[in-house]
Amino acid sequence: MTVHSAPRATLASHLIAEIDAGRIGQGLATVILAIAATTQRIAAAVGKGGMIDILGSAGQENVQGEVQKKLDVISNQMMIDGLSATGHLRALASEEMDDLLPLPERSEASDEQYLALFDPLDGSTNIDINAPIGTIFSVLKAPMGALSNASFLQAGRQQVTAGYALYGPATQFVLSTGKGVQAFTLSRENGEYVLTAELTISADTGEYAINASNQRFWESPVQRYIAECQAGSTGPRERDFNMRWTGSMVGDVHRVLSRGGVFLYPRDTKQPPKAGRLRLMYEANPMAMLVEQAGGMATDALTPLLDLVPTGLHQRVPVVLGSRNEVERIVRYHAES
Repeated sequence: MTVHSAPRATLASHLIAEIDAGRIGQGLATVILAIAATTQRIAAAVGKGGMIDILGSAGQENVQGEVQKKLDVISNQMMIDGLSATGHLRALASEEMDDLLPLPERSEASDEQYLALFDPLDGSTNIDINAPIGTIFSVLKAPMGALSNASFLQAGRQQVTAGYALYGPATQFVLSTGKGVQAFTLSRENGEYVLTAELTISADTGEYAINASNQRFWESPVQRYIAECQAGSTGPRERDFNMRWTGSMVGDVHRVLSRGGVFLYPRDTKQPPKAGRLRLMYEANPMAMLVEQAGGMATDALTPLLDLVPTGLHQRVPVVLGSRNEVERIVRYHAES
């Protein structure tokens, strides 16, 4: 007997349904499809690995003073090229660029205009060892009038959509337009993103993700939380925990979204002038939107990430996100401290 399964929704058909339901406009759908198409091109480049000259250092630094990988630069240009002609974006901002990139005004463009922000290749230190990497994006409504870097400095709750692409054994595109979180998997047969899961985060978890090499720099609330997890069933938590860490925010947050967990990149004393490691606009805000839409919680340990008012395009913040009960515990430890 042959069993015929119902055809799965594609990203395009999902967005059409969102338009029909009045939840998004045609312009935003166009922007999302342009981002998705670009991530397919990045995935193809990533998949070629050492067969073409894309691995290793590009021999230059980005605005944060970090040495760029060749694929950082290539992916950034792919995002610029892929998003420049949608007709619904007024400007772009990237982790790899000092300032905004204004796009040409189009007289036929509608009133539905946006700003796009992206980390073109998150986890780029994983590139040369073929470990998980991804692209993170966020879309905001564009203000009227002249644009400047300040035009992007909107609190995370102003995001109209956010998501990421994960380049792993399968290429996945994870998206929220404000109604849950959908995961699409790239079909290698027809080149389309196909809906494969609705993602939710369990309130409880037995997993945490943190860079343990920084332990000596953690503040006391984080030291307390991790020590209790490490004590396992013989400690105050009276149960065992597993630690997971990939070195890529996309990889670690995808695991949290897929099966629960808590991800921490906390404030520490390693570099005192920096409040945190992760960028609010390119990493923390889009991931926080996804986590909250999936039923989880995202905070800097004091304030919900989506409530923070940005002060700079490349502002860094501490990040704690994931299963609600564990994040609330970490927030409580900070309040008690």
